[in-house]
Amino acid sequence: MAPTLRSAHQQRRHGCAYNLGYLRAALERHGLGERWAYWDAINDVYHGLSREAVRTLYAEADALINLCGATQLREEHLRCPVRIMIDTDRSMSRSNTPRPTLRRAPMSTRNTHFFTYGANLGTTACPIPLSGVPWRATRPPVDLDLWPEPPRDAAVPPCFTTIATWENKGKNIDFEGNSYLWSKHTNFLEYLDLPRHRPQTCFRMAMLPPDEAVRETVEAGGWGLADPRPVSAGMDAYRDFISGLARRVHRRQGHLCPAEQRLVSDRAVCYLAAGRPVVTMRTGLIAYCPAGHGLFDYASKDEALAAIDTIAADYSGHSRAARELAGDCFAGERVLAQLLAERGL
Repeated sequence: MAPTLRSAHQQRRHGCAYNLGYLRAALERHGLGERWAYWDAINDVYHGLSREAVRTLYAEADALINLCGATQLREEHLRCPVRIMIDTDRSMSRSNTPRPTLRRAPMSTRNTHFFTYGANLGTTACPIPLSGVPWRATRPPVDLDLWPEPPRDAAVPPCFTTIATWENKGKNIDFEGNSYLWSKHTNFLEYLDLPRHRPQTCFRMAMLPPDEAVRETVEAGGWGLADPRPVSAGMDAYRDFISGLARRVHRRQGHLCPAEQRLVSDRAVCYLAAGRPVVTMRTGLIAYCPAGHGLFDYASKDEALAAIDTIAADYSGHSRAARELAGDCFAGERVLAQLLAERGL
């Protein structure tokens, strides 16, 4: 989960004290209390490690990981010879196309290596034009030590849950005569009445409705609503929401090759690590992580309901299987070791 930090607009009004406090507390608990830096770009001031120390680290590091491609690399970053960009939400994958109908997302060409969660990009199964960018597949890593395994006699969580933003705007794409929405709400609407087909089961969504009409629509479908702001305000709250309440029902966003990208979200991986079975829309992930025990994929409402029923019939078994899948398919030490090994590190 990305930390909940103040935006640049908020920093102009309130300063960066909130961000500094959040980062300091988060990193100290993991033994990095003296090994972090925060650059206040508005005032060009470094906190934590000094500017000189940070630049020295860039020169000495074996690799720099640019998660999500969120950082436009500057001259000091170029001191590190290996600069790895990891695309986590597939938007970057589509930004490197010469076709004018595709919207471009910022991506620094100063990165030297490119990895993506969309495992089929660049293959015949996925038609996205990559414009020569040599994408390689990776997976969302998870640290199992941060997600305590539930005891075997743990109570069955009361609800299936999902955590999401209702609608994302500004990233829709027109491609080869088709329009693709960069938003989950169209799939939400298609499956919104799942709770009414299983009235004995609780369904809960951590989502802030953009207006009362959406709130009424969601609640009429049988979903309970939780305020996502406290859920995402800190790592403990996020972990507790997943570990304490949830089996997961997930809907994907629209993609250019929706059934063939072979991807799974980092949030779904957190559910698995917590021993919470996951029901997710079919994206081809079973090519590297088997579905049917702890993890289920679906392409229709009937398949989603069947998965829900299967989990309910043997929750403890599927809980153990979910945890095992997290270790087998997404354990951080394995994912990162493979990524670095492919770069000769």
